[in-house]
Amino acid sequence: MNNKIALLNQYWTDIYYYLHYPHEEIVTHQIIRILQLVDKQVDVGINEVAASLKVTHNTASEHVKRIIEKNYLFKKRDTFDERKVILCLTDMGKEALHRNTCLDEQKLASILNELSANEKEIVVNGLKILSERVKQCL
Repeated sequence: MNNKIALLNQYWTDIYYYLHYPHEEIVTHQIIRILQLVDKQVDVGINEVAASLKVTHNTASEHVKRIIEKNYLFKKRDTFDERKVILCLTDMGKEALHRNTCLDEQKLASILNELSANEKEIVVNGLKILSERVKQCL
């Protein structure tokens, strides 16, 4: 099993290395982790950022403040509890997250065009299964 895990990690890093978008803006790994958290979870506030990054509330607040200044996030009040602040991605934040975590769609399309219909189906189904299972486990 460890061999399959090592292979899967190698395949994933190869895919990302060759198919990622060129990095144009300077965005730290910490910023991307926070943007991903806001994108993937519901009603994320400073407490959730602090828990996810395993930092203090004050440290998380400072990180979020800098990300808001970069215009990647904005704050809004929770509609059910006005005391709670919810973080949301701006359009710039969505674009920065996409460019720093997704595969370049043109490069990916070029590769997929070289695959047979059966190979495309295998790739899509394999990644779909892995995606679904990881969401159930975490």
